[in-house]
Amino acid sequence: MSDETRDAPQTVVVVHPDREIPTLQKLPYFVGISRQTAGARALSMSIVVVPPGGHAEPHLHRGYETAIYVIEGRVETRYGPGLRQSVVAGAGDFLFIPPGVPHQPFNLSDTAPARAIVARNNPEEREEVVPYDPEVDA
Repeated sequence: MSDETRDAPQTVVVVHPDREIPTLQKLPYFVGISRQTAGARALSMSIVVVPPGGHAEPHLHRGYETAIYVIEGRVETRYGPGLRQSVVAGAGDFLFIPPGVPHQPFNLSDTAPARAIVARNNPEEREEVVPYDPEVDA
């Protein structure tokens, strides 16, 4: 048995994401798997909701990757220097955001929320988010 296996939690954990947490991005997050909830050491997984017509604050994640699976809705993600590039992801699409890439998601619907599962290779429940000012790179 490797040291990694020996030191890992030896139980299966079920998490009920019934508690919304505030985030610097100003979007509702429901934490599923994290260091705090499940003893995870190298990943986190949450549900994010982008309200109808809503968006996150511009930001980046320093030092870790983000993978997103859109459950419902359509989201435009503006990214890169000055947030001048964009992609649209809809239900059933995956989105990958490398470390340090500034981005800002927008719900394209004015009537329905967009929901997504967010996974990161960072186990902290309160992710390390860095606010981004797109005017700096304009």
